[in-house]
Amino acid sequence: MTGPLLDVKDLVVEYPGKGFRAQPFRALKGVSLDIRPGETVGLVGESGSGKTTLGRAVLGLAPVTDGTVTYDGRDIGHLGRADRRALSSEIQVVFQDPYSSLNPSMTIEQILAEPLTARGTPAREAKARVADLLDRVGLPTGARTRLPREFSGGQRQRIAIARALALDPKLIVCDEPVSALDLSTQARVLDLFIEIQERTGVAYLFITHDLAVVRHISHRVAVMFRGEIVETGDADHVTSHPDHPYTQRLFMAAPLPDPDKQEERRKARAAMLARMAEDDTTGAAA
Repeated sequence: MTGPLLDVKDLVVEYPGKGFRAQPFRALKGVSLDIRPGETVGLVGESGSGKTTLGRAVLGLAPVTDGTVTYDGRDIGHLGRADRRALSSEIQVVFQDPYSSLNPSMTIEQILAEPLTARGTPAREAKARVADLLDRVGLPTGARTRLPREFSGGQRQRIAIARALALDPKLIVCDEPVSALDLSTQARVLDLFIEIQERTGVAYLFITHDLAVVRHISHRVAVMFRGEIVETGDADHVTSHPDHPYTQRLFMAAPLPDPDKQEERRKARAAMLARMAEDDTTGAAA
């Protein structure tokens, strides 16, 4: 495949306004983004920037008002329910809270086997596949008989990743998949994502608010602000030497383990915000 696996062009997503004659709320304002096979594109921005809406539009969970969402050469922006269900074997998702996305009354084996049996996989083959999935994400085979509540947050996220891998997808939308985990668990889960990608060639749309996370896992990074992509490029450049003022603000807000360097960064961020405020005031006066 020579072209992008996912190609989003001039995407607009609008939601009805609240109240009589209220104007629609435009969550995405002509967003364009592409992901190649086996690539990770990090989508970063603050809460409310529109990054989750973009992920939901790719998954068919948000309305496409204008523009196109093309997957493997096919426009998927307006698929019906049956076509979208058929596409789920190729596009999967890992959510922020693994516990809420796992049925608490089902065993891990039942959770992982469910998409396989729905596709028509024989029970014996599905059972063997479940054992392989658990091995892929570093969990013992004996975990299959246990319930989600018996696992830690990091282990539950591994189970959610295993379920996303069950149908051998080509693309996984990862919506803040490590933000609810502690730092050491975050690192292990991120390394797991990288290891799985190297082994399977799956592509990721990795949505997060954390520049340090996207620096660790992404090949390219797109930065969203108020429904628009304001900067995109190589992950090392965008996360180390950002060009756009908004990305610079995100960079300055990221914590550092060294207290002296953190103090220097805090002062630099305060000076940058003061300059921006001064420029806004000057512009308004003019």
